[in-house]
Amino acid sequence: MIRCRFHLLNVCLAAVLVTIAVYHTTGNKSSTFRSVTKIRIESVIERRVDDSVNDVSVNGGRVDSVVSSCDLFSGKWVYDNKSYPLYKDRECGFMFDDLACEKYGRKDLEYQRWRFDAKSFMERLRGKRLVFVGDSVNRNQWVSMVCLVESSIPKALKYMRLKGSLYTFKATEYNASIDFYWAPMLVESNNDNSSHHASSNRIVKIGAIQKHATQWGDADVLVFNSYLWWIIPKLKVLKGSFEDPYPVYKEVKMLQCYEMALKTWSAWLETHVNRTKTQLFFVSNSATHSRADEWGMPKDQNCFNETKPISKEEYWGSGSDTKMMQIAEAEISKLKSRGLKIQMLNITQLSEYRKDGHPSIYRKQWRPLSKEKLSDPRNYADCTHWCLPGVPDVWNELLFTYIIHH
Repeated sequence: MIRCRFHLLNVCLAAVLVTIAVYHTTGNKSSTFRSVTKIRIESVIERRVDDSVNDVSVNGGRVDSVVSSCDLFSGKWVYDNKSYPLYKDRECGFMFDDLACEKYGRKDLEYQRWRFDAKSFMERLRGKRLVFVGDSVNRNQWVSMVCLVESSIPKALKYMRLKGSLYTFKATEYNASIDFYWAPMLVESNNDNSSHHASSNRIVKIGAIQKHATQWGDADVLVFNSYLWWIIPKLKVLKGSFEDPYPVYKEVKMLQCYEMALKTWSAWLETHVNRTKTQLFFVSNSATHSRADEWGMPKDQNCFNETKPISKEEYWGSGSDTKMMQIAEAEISKLKSRGLKIQMLNITQLSEYRKDGHPSIYRKQWRPLSKEKLSDPRNYADCTHWCLPGVPDVWNELLFTYIIHH
């Protein structure tokens, strides 16, 4: 159901010229591709009505209704060799080395060109704070956002700061900050240290979120995600405090635990969010590509050496759990029914196609590699995170659209 509802993004609405492809949908199947046009988001959006294409001028408040009625997550990837990439990994002074694939030896760069007016975005963000909260994929998106905007800001008017689990990019000219806060499970866990993780033994304090929330509670825009750290059959739920000398745990199945955590998260939002000020977003899970047999390659392969997107319509890999997505959708729906405005950015289907967009072996290795891994690069290929520039730039163009026009 979710796979059919959220097809692939054709392209992002942005404040520069971009390409939009709109599909006419019958039931859960997308019919023939109708038209592609160059647009400016301020003035024109093309949309499909019955069997004809109407160009609609959008001014003032009208853009909100058009954007909200248009499925921004549907379409297909379009190769763009002229306007993409939007930046270079070596030119972004705030790039993380585990995402800088070109710097670490990747030669094929077509992944950068499959389809932002930074100053317009920063004007919108003037005097405000945007915070990404979540795991390393959300950090991946945060780095993308910083690299998208930083080139438009003079060097003396920007800086980066790290304090504990909080990463801050400050644009002093705009009195604006774009932050990332490491909270991979949203609620408190034994993996809340952004540098040291106990990934083999995951423990959550399922009802506790306030310690994290104090770091992002004053934000004007909050962008959450939480997915990868839940993908184990069972987790330990802590009763009491992490400081207890004899802690008591209870093992809980993953889906039940995930649902409880999102209920804690949504309860905090409902009680504490300033409804007239704060824009809320939840990013669905990002696709992984660790099993090449799922797209027709030998079983022992993964994203290593992949250079083209998957072309099969509505491709869906085993790494994306629809039940988890349904739980997240349900909590978001409840929040909306209670008058809290929150938008799910469903980037899963559009990311599913991009087996070519991962760092693979082209990144900084933070620990020395064993001889076994060096002898077979597939053993250490990162098929979870994304090269930059690349796929997360598209997620941010979608986010940009919602921030600007909602």
